Amino acid sequence: MTGPIRITAPDGVAPAAAYAHVVMGTGRFVAVSGQLPLDEDGKVVGEGDPAAQARQVFENLRRCLAAAGAGFDDVVKLTYFVTDMAHMPAIRTARAEHIPSDRLPAASAVQVAGLVRPEFLMEIEAFAILPA
Repeated sequence: MTGPIRITAPDGVAPAAAYAHVVMGTGRFVAVSGQLPLDEDGKVVGEGDPAAQARQVFENLRRCLAAAGAGFDDVVKLTYFVTDMAHMPAIRTARAEHIPSDRLPAASAVQVAGLVRPEFLMEIEAFAILPA
């Protein structure tokens, strides 16, 4: 296998528009902890700005994946924790800069009452599988 297999519409399940229902693969599993909108110095990026925060979070995910020898093509699952579901369009835009629409991973989005600091609007974690 050269990469994950994505199934957007399993039999009997409504097709997914912004994610794959099932993603599978074999190889080395990589778990990336939830990333926050912090720059490399630990300063908040884009306070109050979901688009800026989403771009920073995806950049942090990219760097973490690269540290494991992985990239967004290897991602099989993203989990979004957001303080307001209204931030999802900004997240989808940032995601589209890194992941083409034909390679979308499985995903879950959860609205939370708050994150570790009040200025954070989102946290995103990733699971990836590298080819064996």
